[in-house]
Amino acid sequence: MSVLPIRKIGDPVLRLAAAPVSDFDAELSRLVDDLTQTLAESRGAGLAAPQIGVSLRVFAINPDLPGNDLRLDHLVNPVLEFPDEEDQRGPEGCLSIPGVYLDTKRRLNAVAKGYTKHGDPAQVVGQGLLARCMQHETDHLDGILFLDRQDADDRQRLLDTLREAAWFEGVPVPELRVSPH
Repeated sequence: MSVLPIRKIGDPVLRLAAAPVSDFDAELSRLVDDLTQTLAESRGAGLAAPQIGVSLRVFAINPDLPGNDLRLDHLVNPVLEFPDEEDQRGPEGCLSIPGVYLDTKRRLNAVAKGYTKHGDPAQVVGQGLLARCMQHETDHLDGILFLDRQDADDRQRLLDTLREAAWFEGVPVPELRVSPH
């Protein structure tokens, strides 16, 4: 297991739609181990493979998130379902955009279905923070950043603020998109 550098906004890999995993092998197992170790070190809620430079449909989640009764720490090839139309608003941040937290609208309840690194079917039923995390990480797998969920004025203000951040120097100006979800 390795703690890997987290890619920052402006890195092209964060804007690619990640490829589905087809081989449940030792390489995938190492990727999941690296993701979970990097997430644990960063003390985040979730981390998607593109955030460590790997364009595959895998994410890690903090097993201690409230409601994660199975204590699942990753999901491969996740697909989200929403059991109802209920929304939540709340602060959201991203390890690829350090220090930025924005009020973001998400669904309150979500079900993520996918596989473990061994190819076994897995499902996480989440509410609140866990549902938010699963939606955020799945967005990463689709090349979407949580900034894309902000209205146009907020996105522009955020871009202006990012350009002033010390870590942002030399980073290409990120393209903002409208989320498909």
